[in-house]
Amino acid sequence: MPTNYALRTPLYAKAQSSGSATASAKLLVIVNSVTVYTVVKEATQNVDVIFEVGELLRDYLDIILTTPPQKISFVTNIQFFNQPNAEGTAQGSPIQTISGDGWEAYSVFTDGTNSVIPFSNRTRPTWLLAKSYPNTSATLNDDYYIYVPIGKTGSVSWVSYTGTVANALYNSTQTTLTPTGGIQLNIVRVDCTKYGVGNKITFINRYGVMQDLWFFLKKSDSISRSNENYQSNTLTATATYSDTNAPKKLFNTQAKQTRTLSSGYYPEWANEYFEQLLLSEYVWLTRDVPWSGQTESIPVIVKTSNISFKTSVNDRLIEYTMEFEDAFDYINNVR
Repeated sequence: MPTNYALRTPLYAKAQSSGSATASAKLLVIVNSVTVYTVVKEATQNVDVIFEVGELLRDYLDIILTTPPQKISFVTNIQFFNQPNAEGTAQGSPIQTISGDGWEAYSVFTDGTNSVIPFSNRTRPTWLLAKSYPNTSATLNDDYYIYVPIGKTGSVSWVSYTGTVANALYNSTQTTLTPTGGIQLNIVRVDCTKYGVGNKITFINRYGVMQDLWFFLKKSDSISRSNENYQSNTLTATATYSDTNAPKKLFNTQAKQTRTLSSGYYPEWANEYFEQLLLSEYVWLTRDVPWSGQTESIPVIVKTSNISFKTSVNDRLIEYTMEFEDAFDYINNVR
C-alpha cells in the first residue's frame, strides 16, 4: 500500500551518488504518472543532495468539497550526471526516492521530517480524528467522539492499518460506528432545537480529510459593503439639471457576509477540533437556501484569528464563538 504524506509541511527527497565524476543531480517529480517538475542542482560524490518537494506536489492538489477527499499519487526520481546542469554522462541509474500519496495535511514540529498520515503508530483501522483524553476503556471504545444534532446524517474518514483512507457513513439515528476490525466511533446526539437545527462547518483537518464540526447554539449574520464614488456633471445644455439625477455617482460596490457561530458545550479534549479548524485553509459552511427549503455548502474563511483554549478548571463550560466570512463577494463579480 502507498504511504500517505502531509504536503502542507516540507517533504524531502534525497539521494547520493558514488560516482567520482558526479557534478549535478536532476530531480523528476511525477504526479499521477505525469512528469510535472524537473529540478537540477549541483552535486558531489557521496554527499546527499536534498530537494524539498512538498510545496511542488501541493500545487497539484485541487481541493473541492467532496468525499472521499482529494489526494495525488507521486513518485520522485533523482539522476546524477558528470557535468553541470544535468548534462554529460549519467552516473548510475535513476534513484527512486520518496513516493506515495500526498494529502492536504500537515504535521507539527515534534513530528519530525517527512511525516506520514496518521502521525502516530496505529495497528488497526481507526478514525482520522483527534482522540479523546484520557482513555478509560480497555477495549478502546471511548477514544473517538463526534457531536451531531439529533436526526442528522454524515460521514467520517478512517484509515486502515495498511494506510488506505476511506469514508464511513452514519444515518440519522446511529450512535456508534465501527469499521471491520477497527475502533468504535461514538456519535453523541445533541438537541439544539432551542436555537434551530445547528450549523455545520466542514473543514480539511490536519490529516488532510473532511471533518464536520457542528455549532449548536445561536448564530448571527451581518453584511458589510464598500464602494467608490465620483462627482458627475448633470448640468444640461440649457443650464438646468434634474433634482432626481444625483451628481454623486457610486461604482464598484462590493459586499461581504459574515456569520458568528456559538459552538455549544464540548468536552475539554475537543479543543483540538477547534484548533484544527482555526489552522485549516479550506472551510465550508452549510446554510439554508432561501425559499427552497434546501441547503447548500459555501466556502468561508475563518475570520477569527486566535482562540484561547478553555479548560474545565478555568472556564467550567467549554464553548467557543467564532466568526466566518464568505470567501467570495456577495454581489457576483466572477468574470
